Amino acid sequence: MNTTNEEILDKIEEKFNAINQKTATHLEGLLWSKPITYWDYIQTDALLSLQIQRTTLPDEMVFIMYHQVNELLFKMILWEIEQVCHTENPTSPFFTEKLMRISRYFDMLTTSFTIMKDGMEVEQYMKFRNTLTPASGFQSAQYRLIEFASTDLINLIDYRFRATIDRNTPYEHAFEHLYWQAAGKDYETGSKSYLILEFERKYKKEFLAFMETYNTINLWRKFKQLPLEDQENTELVQAMRHYDYTVNITWVMGHFKAAQKYIESGQGSGEATGGSDWKKYMLPKYQRRIFFPELWTEQELASWGEKESV
Repeated sequence: MNTTNEEILDKIEEKFNAINQKTATHLEGLLWSKPITYWDYIQTDALLSLQIQRTTLPDEMVFIMYHQVNELLFKMILWEIEQVCHTENPTSPFFTEKLMRISRYFDMLTTSFTIMKDGMEVEQYMKFRNTLTPASGFQSAQYRLIEFASTDLINLIDYRFRATIDRNTPYEHAFEHLYWQAAGKDYETGSKSYLILEFERKYKKEFLAFMETYNTINLWRKFKQLPLEDQENTELVQAMRHYDYTVNITWVMGHFKAAQKYIESGQGSGEATGGSDWKKYMLPKYQRRIFFPELWTEQELASWGEKESV
């Protein structure tokens, strides 16, 4: 049944009356508004103006655009996670749908690493990468927010210090023992590098607030709120495991292999742009980041990072 113009106007009147607004004023505004276009709605011109090279090397443009696409996908992931985590009592279908969306976005991220690994000339990359120092993908704040929103904080603590930290540990102290802190410190002196000092200067306050907010509403906590029958649903459990493995094994190994190709090419210093111990920082078998450890067997936990599919 088609809605008549009169019915539509009645609904518009009801909408604006509810917020104490004059319907006639808003309708008159439509007379002077311009029709929307694709390029205005998507902000195409603004988006395409954000790729600014620091060198004249063509493949630097690939590097910039690839990382900007990553950040857009991170934003999409956070958008879905936040809906789940801020829904007081999410239903199983709602939780599952959002989790599958999140996983699909990370699947895109993991399969796209060939753009980095095979899509740039080694010689070009090893030249323009020096202009990036000391910046590093390590400094992606959105990626850190995804981690905080996915799991209990203890699972992001450096594996060496987990026995000394619990849910009552002050967030400031826990922050100093997050797994990625080690990648930004001098192993001999323990002093922080410029890379991590600048990262913390910009984002630490936001991170601490986010850590506290998601302490009790992260994806794992929301999963545990579901009825027991849903928590034992094979498809949902597999979806949780897939997300965990994709983020903490497949994605990380894709990143590692891309970095390895260039860093070990023999055309540079053999160090990451941020100066981190990149192998120990990136390889899952060292960091043992696992979002949902209760969903894995003892054998799977013991061999974490030794294979790249699940």
